[in-house]
Amino acid sequence: MNKYEQILIKYWGYSKFRPLQEDIIRSVMEGKDTLALLPTGGGKSITFQVPAMSKDGICIVITPLIALMKDQVENLHKRNIKAISIYSGMTKNEIDIALGNCIYGSVKFLYISPERISTEIFKTRVKHMNVNLIAIDEAHCISEWGYDFRPSYLKISELREMVPDIPFLALTATAIPKVVDDIQEKLNFQEKNVFQKSFERKNIVYLVREIEDKNKYLIETINKVNGSGIIYVRNRKSTRETAEFLLKNNISADYYHAGLNHESRSTKQNEWKVGKIRVMVSTNAFGMGIDKSDVRFVIHLDLPDNIEAYFQEAGRGGRDEKKAVAVLLYNNSDKLKAEQRIERSFPEIKDIKAIYQALGNYFQIPFGGGKNISYDFIISDFAKNFNFNVMTIHSSLRFLQREGYIELTDELNSMSKLHFVTGRDDLYKFQIANAKFDGFIKLVLRSYTGLFSDYVNIDERSLAKKANVNIEVVYKYLNHLKSIGILNYIPQKKNPFIVYTEERLDDKSLHISKENYEFRKTKYIERINAMLHYASSDNKCRSQILLSYFGEKNPDRCGQCDVCTRRNELDLSKYEFDLILDKIKKQLQFNLISMEDLVSNADKNKEKALKVIQWLLDNNKIIKDTQDLFTWNMEN
Repeated sequence: MNKYEQILIKYWGYSKFRPLQEDIIRSVMEGKDTLALLPTGGGKSITFQVPAMSKDGICIVITPLIALMKDQVENLHKRNIKAISIYSGMTKNEIDIALGNCIYGSVKFLYISPERISTEIFKTRVKHMNVNLIAIDEAHCISEWGYDFRPSYLKISELREMVPDIPFLALTATAIPKVVDDIQEKLNFQEKNVFQKSFERKNIVYLVREIEDKNKYLIETINKVNGSGIIYVRNRKSTRETAEFLLKNNISADYYHAGLNHESRSTKQNEWKVGKIRVMVSTNAFGMGIDKSDVRFVIHLDLPDNIEAYFQEAGRGGRDEKKAVAVLLYNNSDKLKAEQRIERSFPEIKDIKAIYQALGNYFQIPFGGGKNISYDFIISDFAKNFNFNVMTIHSSLRFLQREGYIELTDELNSMSKLHFVTGRDDLYKFQIANAKFDGFIKLVLRSYTGLFSDYVNIDERSLAKKANVNIEVVYKYLNHLKSIGILNYIPQKKNPFIVYTEERLDDKSLHISKENYEFRKTKYIERINAMLHYASSDNKCRSQILLSYFGEKNPDRCGQCDVCTRRNELDLSKYEFDLILDKIKKQLQFNLISMEDLVSNADKNKEKALKVIQWLLDNNKIIKDTQDLFTWNMEN
């Protein structure tokens, strides 16, 4: 057993690596910049956590997703590995202490959001850290050709100068070939170095069901299959409504979205993980970092915006490598809604500029100010104050983010935090002199550790229960002790944050390129159209469509999706069908041929040849002209 396997079994309890994991680890340990493309559930985090644990120093992990950061930090803590995170919305004092612990403490992993890299405090402190690896999660965000471009990711390459000679490990679950090249170029890889596992998931059956009554399908299907599942919908209201509908039909279900508080989300996640809840109905907020191996079905009630998102979400089924089903429910209204989303996602440039200026007024930021400062953002309050449509606001902010003016974080949902400012000796003196607070301070110190060296998550309800007092008393004590300088207390937050990555500009200086606008809109339309093609196609294997999208050459038919199943009804094996198809294709690609010649040259068994030809006709793969001659349909 080598040292990497020893670390794997000691901290994660696995005796063997998954395919490519150890190859990626060895590449990084040889000091090589490395890009790893592993599908959802492929164990990306292991590829940077194991090498970081195998040598002295700290691993810096860059990710834009606060929820994922917090989830991974909590998981590392459960394994007695010290990890912390820094993201927008934290106070200056919190960041100061966290970075100090990265230099002088025993922290092994620092999770950081990309926009924090360009702050002066980080640039100054990182030079004093013993960094052993830099991991970039969601690496596709660095490419304008990707589906979730973040300009803040372009700053990552600056770390080359701050911590020279440290390898970069870029990770993503989904990337088309152009994005794969772009990631390596933008991160200044010394040489191309890609480890890519095939995107093929042989245990997942991809199905598209074109039906009008989606709710009826849900009940019939869930009652027919075993195991737990996820149903993805587009908005928060639908999560609750769909879950309630399932419950009324005696199906164990719950709902999940980013707007729920931390306690509620944790409870729902855990109940689903342990099987108390069978079906989770969720927005795309559910699934990040959740490693439940026995998900047997993933159903999309609404059409996703792009194939990348669909593939990641569908891939949350069958992580135990046993059979799972990924179903997309689709009808004509979905196509109409997708077309409407294009217009809603790209407000007019004048509206984007108006929202930018209204935002500056809302936060009372002077022109030339605000850079690198985080602001609490409540979209409903902003919409009410300035009379903007919520969808227009959201789309405009996303566009301003892609242009590099702001960063919009996901909703924070952070727990309350506590840190004792005064030292132990001075605190003891205070307790003797202030008997009223002595019992409460002792309770806090008994309940939590590390309060003198770091900010620690606390639960006011738990403290109130232990002290047998009303929660308002706990708030009162904590706020008083904060006001007299005994501790720092940061109450729970639930809002997203807006970070100004550039100083606030006046209207003349705010440049929104029409070329950039059209480029981003064109790319968005291309991705929507690819998703619509997947949903509406009825003559090409679902798996082949997905794998071709991600650049895999000549992928095999899966033999089990809805399209392949219809082929299978011909009573031909996959081998027989493909053999005959290949002969027909060679005959027809550049020639017009009669039915008689086509049949006789396709296969000795005329009945089998006719079955394949009829299937090709039914699916518009071959066409017949006015003289009853056949040719290959080059448009299909």
